[in-house]
Amino acid sequence: MTRGVMRYIRLYGSFLRFSFSKAMEFRLDFYFRVVMDMVFYAVHLLFFTIIYDHTSMLGGWTLDQIYVFVCGAMLVDALHMTIFANNLWWLPIYINRGDLDYYLVRPVSSLFFLSVREFAANSFLNLIAASALVVWALGRHGGLDPVGILVYLLFLVAGTFIHYLVRITFIIPVFWLHSNRGLDEMAWTLHRLSERPHQIYPGPLRWILLSVLPLAFTVSYPAHVLFGGLTWQAVAHLLTVVAGLFLFVVWFWNLALKAYSSASS
Repeated sequence: MTRGVMRYIRLYGSFLRFSFSKAMEFRLDFYFRVVMDMVFYAVHLLFFTIIYDHTSMLGGWTLDQIYVFVCGAMLVDALHMTIFANNLWWLPIYINRGDLDYYLVRPVSSLFFLSVREFAANSFLNLIAASALVVWALGRHGGLDPVGILVYLLFLVAGTFIHYLVRITFIIPVFWLHSNRGLDEMAWTLHRLSERPHQIYPGPLRWILLSVLPLAFTVSYPAHVLFGGLTWQAVAHLLTVVAGLFLFVVWFWNLALKAYSSASS
């Protein structure tokens, strides 16, 4: 088992080296993406700053808590854009053109290969910037337990993985539909729900965001644990959601491969 894990780590290291060397060939695109994401971060912070000019609380959260929440969302977005986004963008194209054959014959998991092969090195600086904003927000809030902060960051990493699992769930139906336009728009629309604290939603919708379509776990739930304190129930809930969604995606992927029409068919 250890040998298999090391094999995947070495493979991912090769992906990283290739991605950074390719990114340096298109430096204008590299810097344009940096500027674009900086504007994105500024708009999000400004949005909540304006809201708090008219209220002192939102869903029971103060402005400092919202800044932690928003910067956490930026970090999750930067992680997703750096690690997964390019791969998920190309996946429907590979399916429709029959290019998936090239990846299915590789002696590694096709789901792993297609999910992380393209590391967006041009988003890496934005990941550093988002990390700095999280440090700024946590420092601005103050009075937080270091262990709680560590748990919060681990929950954000898990939230990034959940975000990937939800996104690919909406892409896999391309094997049957041959187009992801409608599903992609639906996925991004639903993702907007995760950009607000889950406490502001009514009970049934909140339950859906925490259990059925667990978008609240990407950002809101980690912040909730940070401010409310870690419990074993919170850990169990997170592990159940991650394990259940991961097993579903693996099952759904294998089912979809049976419906795949290769380029040679």
